[in-house]
Amino acid sequence: MTPEALRAGLEALLEPARVMTHPHALIARASDASFYRLVPKAVVLPRSVEEVQRLLAFARQVRLPLVFRGAGTSLSGQAVTDGILVDVSRYFRGFRVEDDGARVWVQPGVFGGRVNAALRPFGRRIGPDPASIDRCTLGGILANNASGMCCGVEENAYHTLERARLVLADGTEVDTGASDADARLGDVGRELLALRQRVLASSALTERIRRRYRQKNTTGYSLNALVDFETPARILEHLVVGSEGTLAFIAEAVLRTV
Repeated sequence: MTPEALRAGLEALLEPARVMTHPHALIARASDASFYRLVPKAVVLPRSVEEVQRLLAFARQVRLPLVFRGAGTSLSGQAVTDGILVDVSRYFRGFRVEDDGARVWVQPGVFGGRVNAALRPFGRRIGPDPASIDRCTLGGILANNASGMCCGVEENAYHTLERARLVLADGTEVDTGASDADARLGDVGRELLALRQRVLASSALTERIRRRYRQKNTTGYSLNALVDFETPARILEHLVVGSEGTLAFIAEAVLRTV
């Protein structure tokens, strides 16, 4: 696909001002905080879940990878791509303190430090405490199962997540806290339950997973979700934590505070 055709296709989905293909804009976003560098073919700034769904469909059609970025503070290269880079830091920045600070609703582009500042009058904070808390976003915190030096394995993103609004690669939207969440997952949900049964059928494997996740572990998928949860939506919701954007787009989430 030519650069001109790519831009035309993206501008059919978003306002032209929210599609960037100029070399200066692409090179400026070719790196995150890591030493990796990939120049994207385009950078887009969606405003809504519906626009994200259209972008996913377009990416499948033109066979280009699509990668989401919040603040780009990753040290491991999770937020770079030579495909389409989706920047959520401008328009997905909403958050709301709930239940007198016991919970907080967040979108993926809001800074962790800003959320903590809003929780401070309640004597609360979010559990994850990465070193870059003032500059990293909740999308990255959840997608990387960020924890930092203080929260251990009990107050990290995995253990404080209560529900999430997810968008899968085929555009399926699931609110994991909704009554129809399991039904909406369809075949994906059935496969997740089958994986859970395979794990539980082996006591040695089950114990190995439990033992491995008693200590800090942010490498690979959160397989403990297959042991810790019983329903497809809850399993997927927690598999997404630490999946580095490979399983779903986290459009919003509710976290229990500490």
